[in-house]
Amino acid sequence: MHMQLLRNDRVIMFDRTDFGPSNLPLPTGKCRNDPTDTALQVDCTAHSVEYDVFANKFRALTVQTDVWCSSGAIMPDGNLFQTGGFNDGECRVRVFSPCRMCDWNEIPNGLTAKRWYASNHILPDGRQIIVGGRGQFNYEFIPKNIVTTKINLPFLSETNDKGIENNLYPFVFLNVDGNLFIFANNRAILFDYVNNIVVKKYPMIPGGEPRSYPSTGSAVLLPLKNLKAAAIEAEVLVCGGAPKGSYLQSLKGTFMAALNTCARIKITDPNPEWVMETMPLARVMGDMILLPNGNVLLINGAGSRTAGWEQGRDPVLSPVLYQPENNIGSPFEVQNPTTIPRMYHSTAALLRDGRVLVGGSNPHAFYNFTGVLFPTELSLEAFSPAYLDAKFDKLRPTIIAPKSMSGIRYRKKYTIQVVINSDKVDESSVSVTMFAPAFNTHSFSMNQRLLVLGNEKVTAVGNSMYNVEATTPKSGNVAPSGFYLLFVVHQGIPSQGIWVRLH
Repeated sequence: MHMQLLRNDRVIMFDRTDFGPSNLPLPTGKCRNDPTDTALQVDCTAHSVEYDVFANKFRALTVQTDVWCSSGAIMPDGNLFQTGGFNDGECRVRVFSPCRMCDWNEIPNGLTAKRWYASNHILPDGRQIIVGGRGQFNYEFIPKNIVTTKINLPFLSETNDKGIENNLYPFVFLNVDGNLFIFANNRAILFDYVNNIVVKKYPMIPGGEPRSYPSTGSAVLLPLKNLKAAAIEAEVLVCGGAPKGSYLQSLKGTFMAALNTCARIKITDPNPEWVMETMPLARVMGDMILLPNGNVLLINGAGSRTAGWEQGRDPVLSPVLYQPENNIGSPFEVQNPTTIPRMYHSTAALLRDGRVLVGGSNPHAFYNFTGVLFPTELSLEAFSPAYLDAKFDKLRPTIIAPKSMSGIRYRKKYTIQVVINSDKVDESSVSVTMFAPAFNTHSFSMNQRLLVLGNEKVTAVGNSMYNVEATTPKSGNVAPSGFYLLFVVHQGIPSQGIWVRLH
């Protein structure tokens, strides 16, 4: 249900505590005693794991309270701060540190308001903002070192469709001016969270169809480029969802096809307008993952109905690649299909080696493996984009320096040393990119960000080795401090990433 890549190449995953017992026991003698749990008061099974990507092994973790439909973000120090949930978990803050045998730590009243289906974003000052949640038309911050209270945000009540909602898990992105782009239902605002002011109201998406939970579409902030420019452009892409009325119709068992459109907007324009594009496959509950070369992967989801227990139908097995820079023909390209339906409560995350990890799918109120249309799915799989094909190995850069975990500073020029075994290296097509790993749940990857540093100079130094010069982002508005995956891309083929810490 939830997935986050950490700086040690482990992926933290968790679902909810009140599904009943899982198939994975906690370490010997360990049990969770929770008299308020609605399914099992004494539970000796795990509802969270740490997955070691490269060893392909997992370790049971212990969450003490219910993390169902919660949210989170990586703090600048690399720790995962995870917030809210259901029942006894709704006001909790949980902390997971990337170390060999670490487990969850919980802060009992870390939140001011009950947060269920909220969205988080890391801020330039290192805090997280937590926006919305069921019945919460407000926001708050963690840690509570500057603002301790919740603050009303009328936009969230204005976008609430009575009896349906269609505004949960709002799409929140940090704009390059330091304000927040907040999208809910079918429209968005630019929000100054410091002064609690709506700076701009964006137009409604043409057609007015809902894109937020339970009419769940997805969204990304497209790669940020030309980072040394005085005015950096920022664009948001929103794809899929379910048409008006679909949720109520689906409760009655009536089929309604998912939306097959994307809407793209330059959020930095003085007079922005949505540009509509048609996907090759309609999709609800899909995930949108930024790839190191700047393309976007649409993966998981269904072709009809909405999010919610037992709702989705017609699994969309084929991912679709969206190429934001493709101005000739369609920007969409259908990819090879999986055989495993990934319906409600599926997840996806970009890994350091360029693969996309996919897991989950449980549209049931409990773990349910037999006699249902889409059984609870326990498998993980990885989608390998075409750039990982062996035929591109000669084009693929290998980063020699800096070493992983190097610290880098804002507004500084760095030299990245790579090996490229190609007979002809196209220096103009070499680019450095930085990716902020996302907290993924319910078709939204919170804090996901790709920065295109490009290259200022490529110098051949012999033995297929090249020095690539690039300058880091100028401020925390463009790239909040913290851990990023740094890639070098050559002719659209990315290297494996290395971890760097920007501060």
